[in-house]
Amino acid sequence: MRFPAVFAAASLAAASQAHAAPVADAATIAAVQACTPARACSAKLPVRAVVVTMFEIGKDTGDKPGEFQMWKERRNLSVTLPFPQGWHDLAYDPETGVLVIVTGMGSIKSATATLALGLDERLDLSKAYWLVAGIAGIDPEDASVGSAAWARYLIDGDIAHEIDAREIPAGWKSGYFALHSKGPMDPTPLPPDNGEMFELNPALQEWAFALTKDMKLPDDALIAAERKKFTGFPNAQKPPFVLKGDNLAAMTFWHGAKMTQWANDWTKFWTQGKGEFVTSAMEETGTFQSIEYLTKVGRADRDRVMVLRSASNFTMPPKGVDPAGYLLGENQGYAGMTAALEALYVVGGKVVDEITGNWDKYEKAPPK
Repeated sequence: MRFPAVFAAASLAAASQAHAAPVADAATIAAVQACTPARACSAKLPVRAVVVTMFEIGKDTGDKPGEFQMWKERRNLSVTLPFPQGWHDLAYDPETGVLVIVTGMGSIKSATATLALGLDERLDLSKAYWLVAGIAGIDPEDASVGSAAWARYLIDGDIAHEIDAREIPAGWKSGYFALHSKGPMDPTPLPPDNGEMFELNPALQEWAFALTKDMKLPDDALIAAERKKFTGFPNAQKPPFVLKGDNLAAMTFWHGAKMTQWANDWTKFWTQGKGEFVTSAMEETGTFQSIEYLTKVGRADRDRVMVLRSASNFTMPPKGVDPAGYLLGENQGYAGMTAALEALYVVGGKVVDEITGNWDKYEKAPPK
């Protein structure tokens, strides 16, 4: 299903906003394209915004879309840069200075691709804003499928101790608990020294949310029917909307009410009660860890990073529904996939267009 052209047209209109001159001229583009990837390059493409997507399905255009396709089809991403040190070639818009990367799925691919991107001599990313734009599971306590959430905290769900569920001691909430803690009931705060949690620039999150919070998001009969099943979850039954909410990244695609409770507890533990679990994904902590390293050598700015996740599915089934069966059914095709991809492009695109179209306001420092 494709959504009405009004959503695409609105963002296309913003994307075609007038610029005084292209960000990169023909001579610079030719010089960069002549350079060998991962080697020294005398020319650099200036990048104002990096859009980080994680996967594509099939071809880059003209078929079933993944996270990259709408950006490719609706933007002037006319410059392709070979990127053999990563998962997918890079796409660049010389008019606006927008670069789009497809990292591949999972924190290992996202971390290595992001680090490789930051060290690429063909690009100047020193002042670039980063927008991670991907689909996610969403907690029905917080929002509906098709909604889009701006994160402040990124929590890693993989660094931990674990005991098999069949051997959990009596009284334990789960068999999964933080490294260096005394079990899942231990409330002692721990520093996230191993990358268990990162905090994004809160002022930038607030700015992005304020810019997009009143946007009308795509809706359709399929996701409307799905959300009606979530009785007792008023936020899950709303039409898609923009909200603030934190992201938990884990390489295991988990599902169910008990796992959703674990995600909420895990988020509260690592943020010391300041965060709220809303979306589940795989890549954020790997991506941001690389950006933190790149920041130390002037190749990126960790205070210019935004994470937007839109909901393609719920993290648990409706009450009374078997979680295993529900998950296996979702794996045949997420009910909210198309709505989530469209929301990512519309909401994320508005922020990207604001930054690139008003570079004189945002070049020197992030908005406050």
